[in-house]
Amino acid sequence: MDQAPHLLQWWALARILITIFGSYGDVHPYLAVGTDLRRRGHSVTIASSAAYRAKVEAEGLTFHAVRPDIELNNREMLAYVMDARRGSERVVSYLAGLVRESYEDTAEAARNTDVIVTHPATFASVLVAQKLCLPWISTVLAPLSFLSAYDPPVAAQAPWLIKARTLGPGFMKWLWDIGRRQTLAWVKPVLELRRELGLGGGEHPIFEGSHSPSLVLALFSRHLAAPHPDWPAQTVVTGFPFYDRGELAPELQRFLAEGPAPVVFTLGSSAVGAAGAFYLQSLAAVERLGCRAVFLTGSHPQGLPEVLPPVVIALPYAPHAAIFPRAAAVVHQGGIGTTAQAMRSGRPMVVVPFGHDQFDNAARVQRLGAAEVLYRSRYDARRVADVLQRLLQKPSYARAAAELGEKVRADDGTGIAADAIEARLPT
Repeated sequence: MDQAPHLLQWWALARILITIFGSYGDVHPYLAVGTDLRRRGHSVTIASSAAYRAKVEAEGLTFHAVRPDIELNNREMLAYVMDARRGSERVVSYLAGLVRESYEDTAEAARNTDVIVTHPATFASVLVAQKLCLPWISTVLAPLSFLSAYDPPVAAQAPWLIKARTLGPGFMKWLWDIGRRQTLAWVKPVLELRRELGLGGGEHPIFEGSHSPSLVLALFSRHLAAPHPDWPAQTVVTGFPFYDRGELAPELQRFLAEGPAPVVFTLGSSAVGAAGAFYLQSLAAVERLGCRAVFLTGSHPQGLPEVLPPVVIALPYAPHAAIFPRAAAVVHQGGIGTTAQAMRSGRPMVVVPFGHDQFDNAARVQRLGAAEVLYRSRYDARRVADVLQRLLQKPSYARAAAELGEKVRADDGTGIAADAIEARLPT
């Protein structure tokens, strides 16, 4: 793409450091924004776990490894952190326990940087930005990060608490304040390092302390959540930044051409390592319904039989942007990246949340009329078949999903995020 307009403004080019931690659903939005900023002529460095080096460098971006590293196919670790009740505590405590190593690596990456863009889980990056007095832009990927009392999220640890929203924002604020105090123990090493660096106690690293006073980018669609009075005033809702790469495998293209649109079953890149009986129950549900299906199973066989029915195909992976629009419906875990692609596809969905923000994302698309939610503890063949039959036969789901897809496709999340970052660059 022509870069001439930006090259003419060589004096305005900046060195931008983007820090990320998490799964592919975390990494992909920043790759989308980073590649757009590079196209505009900026120098972009991605600082993340070493596992992502090849993916980042393939986009022509500079990569800097930051501890901790992650094992993308470690099923034991994925099951440990995808626990609904304690998964978030385990992830945060793990990252907080390694904050000194992360700080050391990030500080090295931040040398000669003009601005730092932080992911909500990169606690050390906030400390680096504040210690080095760097211009700082923070981001959130999902509405849960704002913990709003006016639009209370569904907490994975206690989904039933959402019923308390009928008591009003005052009660919800009181409830969330209790949660803030309880979670301070998770980030004790971060607070200790803050004091050692001479930065004082600061605000809660998970909540207010993760938001830049200059600019907060909400990297999701306002059709999923719109601003509320207790969001940071400096928030810009960008829309989803989509990173679309890859084509459908030839065998999948042939399968799609051979019959009606299938139901696509996927658990993203994290929950897929803790699938349990998800795929076996899904197969039994498909046999009950007599429909066609695509199973995206990750790098594990998931206990499926070696020989599948002719109406079913299983593959480790397919690009969601390419497969979802060709589905009759999508059954997924509710990760924000998968949810974004499902929303954009315009196809109705069944969301089976495993942990973290997935319960809240699921509730939001359900309220939009485009989805049904089936909790993991209730995921069996009979219920799955019943929910899918309702989803596929009731026109309101298809209509709501199609309307939602049109709205999401009209957003320019990548461009708006890049514009907002450019507007805050030092001159």
